[in-house]
Amino acid sequence: MAFTAQDVKTLRERTGCGMMDCKKALSQTDGDMEKAIDVLREQGLAKAAKKASRIAAEGVAYAFTNDDCTAGVAIEVNAETDFVAKNAEFQAFVKTVADTVLADNPATVEELLTKKAVGTEMTVAELLQEKIQTIGENIIIRRFERYEGTVATYIHAGGKIAVMVKFDTDVTVNDAFKTYAKDIAMQVAAASPSYLNKEEVPADVLEHEKKIMKEQMINEGKPADRVEKIVMGKIGKYYEENCLINQVFVKDSKVKVDQYTAQTAKELGGKIEIVGFVRFEKGEGLEKRADDFAAEVASMVK
Repeated sequence: MAFTAQDVKTLRERTGCGMMDCKKALSQTDGDMEKAIDVLREQGLAKAAKKASRIAAEGVAYAFTNDDCTAGVAIEVNAETDFVAKNAEFQAFVKTVADTVLADNPATVEELLTKKAVGTEMTVAELLQEKIQTIGENIIIRRFERYEGTVATYIHAGGKIAVMVKFDTDVTVNDAFKTYAKDIAMQVAAASPSYLNKEEVPADVLEHEKKIMKEQMINEGKPADRVEKIVMGKIGKYYEENCLINQVFVKDSKVKVDQYTAQTAKELGGKIEIVGFVRFEKGEGLEKRADDFAAEVASMVK
């Protein structure tokens, strides 16, 4: 057997399928997790599974814009425990790092570490080491993104998800526009789109989805001459679920995001186009430090 009980558990978490179905799929694929997911999808037992099967690392996802909304930053900084993530000193450190990204526009985390931290005489790397020593936990600046243009941000659940959206617009950034922009940022947080529009979906991703859909139709006994037509209909649904502008607007199911955008632009007397977005979910794709049960109980007693 080329897989373990933990593999079966992980596959169940990622697909929502039954234990026996997961075992069979892993057996068929010699324990290859991604291929097993495809097998379960082809059999109609699972929907597309996110790459990040468990979101477990602690820390915070943070986003903000400057005063006139012409630039913004989204950033994720990880710590070992939720307790530290809620610590005021840790949160102030995250804000300082984000301010530094906004001010100096570094290209990478490595470059950011060499920059002088805003409001201090230390580099970001030196400040990071100081916080690790004073707070007593490992802290990692994981990723960030910086936008210039017309920018809106949204933070969900106190730092669980941070979203930043960039717009190309000639309308005045007034309260009405800010309400619209926040709605779009909340849409990204809630519906977790993978792409902005159809054109952004890579050809290999699209071909992979079509292959899964075809196999599923064949397994369901659909006539071969109808499979292609059914698949094209399903691709439309794929775009609707995965592309931001094609998604159903979460606050009004009668319109899609692009329709809401056009409607708002008309009301404000100008043009609005969504041109980019970032969605950071705290700990996405990371595994939490695995303490054994006895150590966990001991730490709670302390």
